[in-house]
Amino acid sequence: MARFDRLTVLNTVLEIGLVPVFYHGDIEVAKGVVQACADGGARVVEFTNRGDRAWNIFTELAAYFQTSEPSLILGVGSVIDAPTAALYIASGANFVVGPMLNAEVARLCNRRKIAYMPGCGSVTEISAAEELGAEIVKVFPGGEVGGPSFVKSVQGPMPWSRIMPTGGVDATQDDICAWIKAGAACLGIGSNLIRKEWVKSGDYPAISANVAQVLGWIKQARA
Repeated sequence: MARFDRLTVLNTVLEIGLVPVFYHGDIEVAKGVVQACADGGARVVEFTNRGDRAWNIFTELAAYFQTSEPSLILGVGSVIDAPTAALYIASGANFVVGPMLNAEVARLCNRRKIAYMPGCGSVTEISAAEELGAEIVKVFPGGEVGGPSFVKSVQGPMPWSRIMPTGGVDATQDDICAWIKAGAACLGIGSNLIRKEWVKSGDYPAISANVAQVLGWIKQARA
């Protein structure tokens, strides 16, 4: 069961502007990555439903951080259907992210007051997601859909849309600034933020430093 209500999750995501995204099949490594993100200042982390037994790993993570880092908001990504969303919600997911829009997932999350951030690649999809109650819409894959210029174009006729580009967002000052200045409400960043070589070597301080740096760039771009 979710520990944070939908408004708390959404406001936190919008406030800090960053959602680190990752998956790892080893529970101890996963704990280290999540803790590294938290140490870097990230208060929201997305664990993706990608590998074998991902749900088991997530369940352990949710239970572990409930006591070790109780202010951390842990959610699930790469969810494409309602049964999978329900499984993760029952295991403690505080929000659900998908690569595409699924109306059944939206209804399920609305019923449970869980934040749902579906993936969209067009203005029509963004509008449909908002009609189903999505407060933050994930633009995916961000780079291929059109980059910062796409976000800026959408904000013209739809200034109320809160867009979270994911996929193709680089952890560099220039790229972060471009997305934020274009109107992105927040950013989802995976391997460009949590680099595979750092995870493999267990260099968690490097992950923390990178998260802190990106958060700093987001703050600067917003100013």
